Amino acid sequence: MSERIGFIGLGVMGRPMAGHLLSRGYHVTVHNRSRGAMQDLAAAGATPVGSPADVARASDVVITMLPDTPDVERVIAGEGGVLEGLRAGAVVIDMSSISPVATRALAAKVAARGATMLDAPVSGGEIGAKNAALSIMVGGDAAAFGRVRPILACMGNSDRIVHIGEAPGSGQICKVCNQIAIGGALAGVSEAFALARKAGVDPARVRQALLGGFAASRVLEVHGERMLTGNYVPGFRARLYQKDLRIAGETAGAQALDLPATAVVTQLVDALVASGGGDLDYAALFTQLADGK
Repeated sequence: MSERIGFIGLGVMGRPMAGHLLSRGYHVTVHNRSRGAMQDLAAAGATPVGSPADVARASDVVITMLPDTPDVERVIAGEGGVLEGLRAGAVVIDMSSISPVATRALAAKVAARGATMLDAPVSGGEIGAKNAALSIMVGGDAAAFGRVRPILACMGNSDRIVHIGEAPGSGQICKVCNQIAIGGALAGVSEAFALARKAGVDPARVRQALLGGFAASRVLEVHGERMLTGNYVPGFRARLYQKDLRIAGETAGAQALDLPATAVVTQLVDALVASGGGDLDYAALFTQLADGK
């Protein structure tokens, strides 16, 4: 593989994603705050280095997969960051879920170095990352997208890698829309099950019936089963969903748009995190309803 790839952020999602690139034959340079993940990938053939700048110096394409907006800003534009080592003609792909406003500012800084930044947040959680089955929503230059699409296809479902638009931040806007839509579905399924249980009807049979009609959805199928069994081992942690909902609120506010349904979902998720459920799967939103406990 001719493109040399750098990968920064080897957490629950980033570690298997970088592993898929290695398994496809790419030369991968890695950096992470904790050294354990770097050592594991080094055993698989990756090259660990000491800073994001070092990653950029060694790479044609730099991928970041980090928890929140300040993390991405620090890794790309902070001291020892990607910008310090970035070469002209390189592509930076941020696959984190962060603020679209911050994404646009970072893209301008990358462009000033003669490189291109794409925002490519993902959906599919830890399972999708492990199975190389992520949905990937990409914003930024179309030519750069075409160049890195084979790289993205190592980590995601090729039918679900979508170029959203050329404007920086387009992918992040799409991810915000994704999280808004999931929130409405989570709340709807939670309330439906709570009502069934309160009325003395088996919510498992309700789910079975609803899966055969217009109410069917991946949320009802996957997270509905979690709610019924009380299995909240995280595929996607509630505290990360809380962060995404905060970004949704900020993004809507910048557009002078009210999101009343999302505001209610945000309150439920805030309550879940405040009650100690931040590391549970976000399907545990169900536990915040009186009959979901």
